[in-house]
Amino acid sequence: MQVNWQGVYPAISTQFHNDGSINFEANARMLNQLIDDGIDGIIALGTVGENASLTATEKREFLQQTVKTVAGRIPVITGCTENSAAAAIDFIKAAELIGADGVMLLPAVVYRGTAREVLVHYQTVARATRLPIMIYNNPVSYGVDITLEMTAILAEEPNIVAIKESTTDTRRITELQSRFGNRFQIFCGVDDIALESVLLGATGWISGLTNVFPRESVTLFQLALQGRISEAREIYRWFMPLLRLDTIPTLVQCIKLAEQLLERGSENVRLPRLALEGAERQYVERTVQQALAQRPDLAKYGIEFMAKAPEQRA
Repeated sequence: MQVNWQGVYPAISTQFHNDGSINFEANARMLNQLIDDGIDGIIALGTVGENASLTATEKREFLQQTVKTVAGRIPVITGCTENSAAAAIDFIKAAELIGADGVMLLPAVVYRGTAREVLVHYQTVARATRLPIMIYNNPVSYGVDITLEMTAILAEEPNIVAIKESTTDTRRITELQSRFGNRFQIFCGVDDIALESVLLGATGWISGLTNVFPRESVTLFQLALQGRISEAREIYRWFMPLLRLDTIPTLVQCIKLAEQLLERGSENVRLPRLALEGAERQYVERTVQQALAQRPDLAKYGIEFMAKAPEQRA
């Protein structure tokens, strides 16, 4: 199975009203802005989307509204964060009917499985769907490293087509390419190693801070692809304090507060998360303010942000 998942994919936030209910109107507005700003695809219901804080019904409703809003303009990949293979399959079957373009699949959460258990989880889910699947490898957060040896076994599943590589070890990108060639689309999954990852051959970047600064993200990615390294470094050095916000335990709160500061969204989160306060809040506010004061003039780089037309569905 071949897919063309490439480029900059924000892991979008789930917007909430003050009472905690999902704000579908705000999410639609945010999505349209991101598409107008040139992003290449999205990850819905990932970590930034607070997947684990939504009910099963809410996940389906959110994905349905997201697919409707996107209207075929970009790929919609849905996160799948469930406690068992059975629950994951149940969600993915719904995602198929809704019209998602693919799935970013985590190992079963809560229980930290052995290598054999993780492999069976992925195999069981992959064999129950025709949707293309992205492995989400994040041992830092989830305690499970999908090693090269495990990846070799999963490569036998034709619809496992991509890897979100979040080990924070950029050597893994080269190791994956050396062993598997072009078998997988490899996405950088950690914001503060994005430039290094693209230069090493990653074909995509799944990002949290792209929600806040999409045009800077697209420009950085395109400059790197074009080999315009000194120009890419200019943006990357400016971007780095912001990108660091994606690498700490409160990353969701940090990103949503930054969205609010730029009037792109709301900082409202769901329990167990709480909105930032005190020194943590001041740090994010100061980081965003400094970034805005030194924001680069993107016009000089000549990167175009192409409008995408809705897909005509029968």
